[in-house]
Amino acid sequence: MQLVPNGRVVEKLGNFSVLGQSLSGIRVSSSPPELTNYMRNTEEGVRRSVQLEVLKDDPVLRAYRDFFWKAGIDPTKTRPASEALIRRILRGNPLPAINSFVDALNIASVETRIAFAAFDRDRLAGELELRLARLGESILPIGHAERLVLEGREMVIADGRRVIALYPHRDSEETKITEGSKRALVLSCGVPGVDHAFIQGSLGKCLATVARFCGGTPGDE
Repeated sequence: MQLVPNGRVVEKLGNFSVLGQSLSGIRVSSSPPELTNYMRNTEEGVRRSVQLEVLKDDPVLRAYRDFFWKAGIDPTKTRPASEALIRRILRGNPLPAINSFVDALNIASVETRIAFAAFDRDRLAGELELRLARLGESILPIGHAERLVLEGREMVIADGRRVIALYPHRDSEETKITEGSKRALVLSCGVPGVDHAFIQGSLGKCLATVARFCGGTPGDE
């Protein structure tokens, strides 16, 4: 599937690709030893190949940073997802262990530099839209105790009932993937300056990593 940003988003921020895939029959658990080893190997690869002082010059991360500035988000305070994970590794910290699905997404984000969003399909209502927030809408971000009331300028993903993500960096507690999830929707979140084919290829790599550790088949069965 392709999630097309609406006209106001394109007018403000430019056009970009957001590609997604539904998965059925996923099996989400705490991270198995094989996945933990994969995470440690990913971390070692980053430490061998990436220097913190030049990280901001990576062309994909630069595109996200430029997008954040244009959207009114300071990327030195709210880091693009993949950059935040890589910086965490370079500072000597391990990747967070959330669950097998989220951990697989984080690995894919580090490897591709692309931000991925994932939602429990059984918690979604209606069609998704990528648009600017409406004044007074709110979201309960993952890990937050209180809802965040929006000012009407934020870029969001919404289903037919509520805002489910601040694009492309913060998903909702209410639709997150948990160990009870059976169906998922994964989005490969592009920004202007990142080629459509790269977004598509990154989604494929992400889905392959998810399938390796969580199973699942494409579709909404």
